[in-house]
Amino acid sequence: MAQLIKLQDYVSRYEKDMIRYPSQFVHLKKKKWEKIKQQWDEGSTFMDEEDLQQFKEEVEGMEGKDGKDGLIKRFRKVWVREEKTVEEPMKELIEEKSNACNESSFDFEPHMYNRPESLEDLKHNYLDQVYQFQLKWASSTLMDKSYMDSKYLREEPLRYFLQRFPDTYLVLYKPIILIKKAPVELDILVITPTTAWCILLLEGLDKSAYIGSTERFWTVKTGTQDKKILSPLISLDRTEHILKQLFKQQNVELPIKKTILSRNGYIDFPDAPFGLNIVDKRSYSEWFAQQRNSRSPLKHMQMKAAKVIIEHTKTTSVRRMQWSMDKSDDSTLSKTFE
Repeated sequence: MAQLIKLQDYVSRYEKDMIRYPSQFVHLKKKKWEKIKQQWDEGSTFMDEEDLQQFKEEVEGMEGKDGKDGLIKRFRKVWVREEKTVEEPMKELIEEKSNACNESSFDFEPHMYNRPESLEDLKHNYLDQVYQFQLKWASSTLMDKSYMDSKYLREEPLRYFLQRFPDTYLVLYKPIILIKKAPVELDILVITPTTAWCILLLEGLDKSAYIGSTERFWTVKTGTQDKKILSPLISLDRTEHILKQLFKQQNVELPIKKTILSRNGYIDFPDAPFGLNIVDKRSYSEWFAQQRNSRSPLKHMQMKAAKVIIEHTKTTSVRRMQWSMDKSDDSTLSKTFE
């Protein structure tokens, strides 16, 4: 599962420590998966509170030791999410504050409320929870948070790039770069161990045909209907140019590849400029398999490239309430002892 290191202009934990978080994510994701898979392998039953209470009543209401043992044997283990007491959030807040300097709260605990029928169902459920966890990491830190648009919970292209690619792929989803204090939205960036991909996604009706041109507009043919769209090259060229400038300034040596991707359509562009990769329905399976089968670990130059980009992105966020209150309290105390 690829890592979402930047989402638009939201504050990201990766901004705070670009070196630490990618490897920590890989470790955390693997560890939590092994734990929840073990529960599933052991025949655990995942229940919500209501089901658990009913289960307890059935056990207590049965007569004879054999009956109880039989029911308990049928449900070898019961795993249920325990609701937090009022005191627990306060305890967590104290722990978070004590770790504020190193930001050591990797608070991800997957839960299943019903036992999945198959290992594949378990995996899909787990990845959905990791996806939501990634959105949290990409829109908040220990002290700051951004107000994330709820559409990203259902954003299929974003989910696709995160859930279908390796853990060592770092994704910046339409990040906003500041160029001389002016915000510029880039295309989707996927920083792999060997390449920086600038990807523009062309998604329309199934089997649409895109007629490419070096002019300002392209033609999209869907059945008997034709329409014009702005050439994707304009945006891709801008994104590539900005990345080249950033990499040159910071001595980042990582190849940049421009890609127009259409998973369900066809792209006809006989005069495509040199260096442009076109991936459409005909070549998608091969391209996708190459990405999925990548086994390269995180690399130094990859991390350096991601760090350079993220340092130049725009961030819009607010201080978390508890930290704002602490700042106010500290100010009051200072005045008291002056």
